[in-house]
Amino acid sequence: MELPQRPGSRLDSYVDRYAARTRGMTASEIRALFAVASRPEVVSLAGGMPNLAALPMDSIASVAEELIRDNGTVAMQYGGAQGDETLREQICEIMRLEGIEGHPDDVIATVGSQQALDLVTRIFIDPGDVILAEGPSYVGALGVFASYQAQVVHVAMDDQGLVPDTLRAAIASVQASGRRIKFLYTIPNFHNPAGVTMAVERRPEIVEICREAGILILEDNPYGLLGFEGETYPALRSLDTENVIYLGSFSKTFAPGFRVGWALAPHAVREKLTLAAEAADLCPPAFSQMMVSRYLSTQPWREQIKAFRAMYLERRDATLTALSELMPAGVTWTKPEGGFYVWVTLPAGLDSKAMLPRAVTARVAYVPGTGFYSDGFGASSLRLSYCYPTPDRIREGVRRFADVLREEMELRAAFGHEASRALDSRDGVDTPGPDLA
Repeated sequence: MELPQRPGSRLDSYVDRYAARTRGMTASEIRALFAVASRPEVVSLAGGMPNLAALPMDSIASVAEELIRDNGTVAMQYGGAQGDETLREQICEIMRLEGIEGHPDDVIATVGSQQALDLVTRIFIDPGDVILAEGPSYVGALGVFASYQAQVVHVAMDDQGLVPDTLRAAIASVQASGRRIKFLYTIPNFHNPAGVTMAVERRPEIVEICREAGILILEDNPYGLLGFEGETYPALRSLDTENVIYLGSFSKTFAPGFRVGWALAPHAVREKLTLAAEAADLCPPAFSQMMVSRYLSTQPWREQIKAFRAMYLERRDATLTALSELMPAGVTWTKPEGGFYVWVTLPAGLDSKAMLPRAVTARVAYVPGTGFYSDGFGASSLRLSYCYPTPDRIREGVRRFADVLREEMELRAAFGHEASRALDSRDGVDTPGPDLA
């Protein structure tokens, strides 16, 4: 006898009530990994968490104490939607390191650069509009774009970043289809996830292509000061003040827990961003902004960035050495000059997402490449993050992953694709849940 279905017995009884834009909201590949990757027995080469061990915690505690004692009633009160004025002036000083001459009035401080991404997308994108983005691209940006029902068209990169001719071809193809391109989203320095840097000689050409096509550039630059040789590159914004919106963040150069980022935009755009921010959260957290501001004014932050560079350089070198010594033939990878990430490409026919459950069983985690594309590509690639583990743990993680990869290659060589699919479906490893670690 079939039992009647009770009202609300569906997995989500609200599914018919959600706005259409929620159909693009899905959990990212990275968020699904956190429960597993945080277990101590798993070597996580997945999440891009900054390593805060180099921060002088006693000094930061003193900064917090002084802020509360001297200015606590302001720091813990509502603030202006555009952000703390002193901090915005300091942000302009920081951007000068990359050739940007900005005015504090054109800066809006945001809750991390992720909020800036959301605000820019909100004020520019109508459902169906096209956003050009590098392929692969930052998973957090793709999530924002999907939530506003944008169509993402990926533009290929090589070892020198975005390829101008490929960008021209993508623009022509989209325009020929009658769709409207609103902006190009790019991470020119130490790319997340690809680890490559846009060649300096390409930058004026990229800017000119977009200017001629009437396409804004959204330049996302959280890693720009983390070049391993201490070098900085000219920001795209330094080449065009009217057609480039620049996003920055203190999450990688100070600490992500404060959630302080910013956008530098043409004045009219900045006004719209401020109105959108005010509608979203009324005002940003004044305490976080004033903490960052006081840190910048009282602490040797440039020396701190040097310490971060040295720490991440050691970890980058450990990653590249381990890959060179342990990876089977046919695997290739990028060689980042800064930032947090290495992009690994597997031999043809291998699927990094299908392999992930077995990697987690072997107590190593990475992010499959499909998470960095909006169109299903990336199965043969993956991202390794070297920012958090120690060099010894990095080597052990690469060794574990190499063993998984070698087993996969041997299975496919001996039995073909179906044998590997059968292995994927074994009880206990079909989903990379926390119980697998």
